[in-house]
Amino acid sequence: MCRDRAHAQATHGSDVVGTVGAPTVRAVSSRVVRVAAVQMNSGTDLAANRAAAVRLVSEAADRGATYVQLPEYTPFLGPTRGYAAAAETIPGPTTRALAALARRHRVIVHVGSLLERTDGLPYNTSVVIGPHGRIVARYRKTHLFDVDVPGTVRYRESDGLSRGDELVVAHLRPFDLGLSVCFDVRFPELYRALSARGAEVLAIPAAFNAGTGASHWDVLVRARAIENHAFVVAATQAGVTTEGIATYGHAMIVGPWGDVRARSHGDDPQVVVADIDLDEVARRREQIAVLRFRRPTLYRRRVRIAGA
Repeated sequence: MCRDRAHAQATHGSDVVGTVGAPTVRAVSSRVVRVAAVQMNSGTDLAANRAAAVRLVSEAADRGATYVQLPEYTPFLGPTRGYAAAAETIPGPTTRALAALARRHRVIVHVGSLLERTDGLPYNTSVVIGPHGRIVARYRKTHLFDVDVPGTVRYRESDGLSRGDELVVAHLRPFDLGLSVCFDVRFPELYRALSARGAEVLAIPAAFNAGTGASHWDVLVRARAIENHAFVVAATQAGVTTEGIATYGHAMIVGPWGDVRARSHGDDPQVVVADIDLDEVARRREQIAVLRFRRPTLYRRRVRIAGA
């Protein structure tokens, strides 16, 4: 269900892959789409995690969703020392299983992320699979979770992962999807770049840390929606793994006005769905035209420091 290009093409003179300019106008009678965000309890058992993903995607499809988003670290959520052994190729075991499911149900399956094997450290890679079962787009997480909050969380994702260096907008029907992963949510510049290149829906699959989640998760996700007048779909990991990795949960689907359309409750695996009207994106962007009023040249100038 992607358009003519099966893979996004790089735009000349830009680090964003995908749409150029304003969102594409399509001659369709309706732009209402049912989307789903999945909450999982992944751990280090690859087979069990893949089986859970298949079950939850099937549930979402049975409930009428045509775009289903899984969370970050779908097939493996564990310590960084296990990343290399859990890494897989793309295509590989996870994408092949979910591609078959996408074909069977005729849905778009978005693997929030998996560990992508490379010659060096793996990438934390998000993969979008079309309803034909082919990979439409992939995005390698660009901002890695290296934090030290005393008494709350200390973690260095970069100890086990490589950083991506390319932003991606995936052309889907009937919307253009801006790709990101978890910690990226703290970098609004990324989402502005995706929206300026036509993204109408922003994907934020996450395994958000439980220590900061209560204070930051809702605010950050809703802010990215409001700033860009875009829908946000944010699948999540929830609960505590055997190794003690605690994630916040609260999968969300948010509207371009910042209103929460659907939300998960508790830590159990579950699917949340919502019907979204893509015409609302254009309407809100016309009412408060933040994308049109941007002044990128001004923002690149030196900032004058005033005062004593």
